[in-house]
Amino acid sequence: MHDYLTSRCSRRRSLHLLAASALAAGLPGIALAGAYDDFFKAVKLDNVSLVRSLLQRGFDPNTVEEERGETGLMIALREDANKVLELLLGTKNVDLNARARNGDSALMIAAYKGRFDAVKALLDKGAEPNQTGWAALHYAAAVGNNQIVQLLLDHYAYIDAESPNQTTPIMMAARGGHILTVKLLLDEGADLTLKNGAGMTALDFARAGGFNDIVEGLTYRLKKAGKS
Repeated sequence: MHDYLTSRCSRRRSLHLLAASALAAGLPGIALAGAYDDFFKAVKLDNVSLVRSLLQRGFDPNTVEEERGETGLMIALREDANKVLELLLGTKNVDLNARARNGDSALMIAAYKGRFDAVKALLDKGAEPNQTGWAALHYAAAVGNNQIVQLLLDHYAYIDAESPNQTTPIMMAARGGHILTVKLLLDEGADLTLKNGAGMTALDFARAGGFNDIVEGLTYRLKKAGKS
């Protein structure tokens, strides 16, 4: 009986050591099983002390949540968990350019939410504004945030970036009726003649939305350029 109890205690001790080693190495498995839920709950609740504790114990900051395929950094942005966001931005080896299952990056989420501070912080840390498919500039143009549009352009975001269906940022701005964003993109050199996969130009988007002021402005620009 003594030998049996000794054997059980030894196995239990081995499991604890294995779990501690896995967590310290940032590996999935035994340690991740508990820390995974704790980490993402803490991110959503902006519980910076718990997130910091888990990271100090070796939890991988680039772990992906199963539901959307998002990292903690993306979720912190989406949930306005600003204390956790600041912590993760300063965490060594955090992947600024990771993409969720739908293709979103942290920079794209920040741009869509109009978070100039977060967009600037991400860019200053080295986030890449250009990528295949939808990009942060599309999102900033879609919501008509000129401050973020200009910031992205200042960091060499491609002004005529094409989404999977060839939609460009100026098309998104025209579609949303954001005349000042349309003007900004035009002044910065956006190509009005480009068409998306459905054959629509920025002018077509403006017409479809009934944004007559944009229609008039774009028509004038095209005539001026001899492309009407």
